[in-house]
Amino acid sequence: MGRVYLARSDRGRTVAVKLVKTELSGQDDFRARFRHEVQAARRVGGEWTAPVLDADTEAETPWVATGYIAGPSLRQVITEGRTPLPERSVRILAGGLAGALRSIHAAGIVHRDLKPSNILLTIDGPKVIDFGIARALEAVTVGGGLTRTNQAVGSPGFMSPEQVRGRPVTPATDVFCLGSVLMFAATGRLPFGGSDSGVHALMYRIAQEDPDLTGLPYGLHSLVAACLAKDPAQRPTPDQLIAYTRSDDDAHEPWLPGALIAELGRHAVELLDAENPNGAYEDSGASEGSHQDPSGSYGAPGRSWENGERSWGHHEAAQEQTPTPAPT
Repeated sequence: MGRVYLARSDRGRTVAVKLVKTELSGQDDFRARFRHEVQAARRVGGEWTAPVLDADTEAETPWVATGYIAGPSLRQVITEGRTPLPERSVRILAGGLAGALRSIHAAGIVHRDLKPSNILLTIDGPKVIDFGIARALEAVTVGGGLTRTNQAVGSPGFMSPEQVRGRPVTPATDVFCLGSVLMFAATGRLPFGGSDSGVHALMYRIAQEDPDLTGLPYGLHSLVAACLAKDPAQRPTPDQLIAYTRSDDDAHEPWLPGALIAELGRHAVELLDAENPNGAYEDSGASEGSHQDPSGSYGAPGRSWENGERSWGHHEAAQEQTPTPAPT
């Protein structure tokens, strides 16, 4: 998709500046969709999302600046820590993500790509990022032009049946993706397996087979299974999920295990250290470390300075963002 720069606004606020790749910025269809989605994303509020603070969709290199979330992704926490979250933490995670989806849907947006690398964890709770980005990517194919109706854009392991079939998406689509995210958070596994046997086989299982909830704590079964209903009309709404999980959110107790809370605190201090302008940070979905742009200041023109750089959606781009023929 592009590059993300850790930067500061002229008022001293730490922000994430996302610049679109050159090959995308030259496509009128993408620009139009990106412009529309950024305008919609500006309307998203709430405590569970990273707010859109500024943007220039008409620039030679379009960019958008969002509030910076000083925390690792859910993907990092589970894969690098190799320890699933406890049941209570997953239920609180579900409530926070449902709150984020409620705010996103209220702005007329369907996220379309809710996955662990788009969920950042903080001491105060989870934060959802990159809402609307997948919608913009639907405007292009690898070679340019509009996507065909038999193509799907998204992250195969976290897609819904309607996405893999190339059918219209609704807010219920995000709820299905949420179910897969919760399964991953609680077990480190995906409900329909991985793509080792091939992306098309994975997409077939999502569309046709029941989820494998092996290893999921009993207390989470009904919650996750409801989200993973094949029929969108049978899935709970974000409001219903919030009500269902509300009793687990005890404000007097940390929502994550103590060791992870301590790690998040150290992580935040390291990333927000104003005395380290050359520091870089990793993409939650990246397999390689970040690096500095040798050209110096780069980002929102005249509004930020570079503090670090990471790829925006490049790690899993071939599998996640490339339009994939949907199974019949």
